Amino acid sequence: MKSEAWIFAVCTIFFVLVSPAYWFISGDWTGTSALVMTTLLAGMVTLYLGFHASRMDPRPEDRKDGDIADGAGELGFFPPYSWWPLWCALTLGVCVYGVAVGAWWLFIIGVALGAVALVGWIFEYYRGVHAH
Repeated sequence: MKSEAWIFAVCTIFFVLVSPAYWFISGDWTGTSALVMTTLLAGMVTLYLGFHASRMDPRPEDRKDGDIADGAGELGFFPPYSWWPLWCALTLGVCVYGVAVGAWWLFIIGVALGAVALVGWIFEYYRGVHAH
C-alpha cells in the first residue's frame, strides 16, 4: 500500500500547485473550487492509504527482497458473471425517465422493479449454482 500512498501523494502535491495557479490565471471560482475539492479528496486518500500502510505487514510487492512466488495463492473471491446489475441499471433508467417526463406512476413502477432487482443482486449467492 505504500506505493499507492506515494502515487496519491504526488497527485495531492500536483493539485496543491495547480489550484492557485489556475485561480491566478483564470480567476474562475467554479474551477478553482473544484480543484480545491480534488486536492482535499486526493489528500484524504493519501492519508488513508498511508495510515493503513504503516499498520499492515508489507505485501510482497512492497518489499525489496520480495519474489513473484511470494504473491502466489488465493487472492480472494471474484464473482462470476451476473445479470442483476443490468436489471438494476434498467430500473434506474426507468426511474430517471419517469422523473424527467413527470410520470410519477412510471417512477413508482421503476422503484418497485428496482427493489426486486436489488434484492436479487444482493441474494444471488444464496441459491442456484453459486450458492454458499
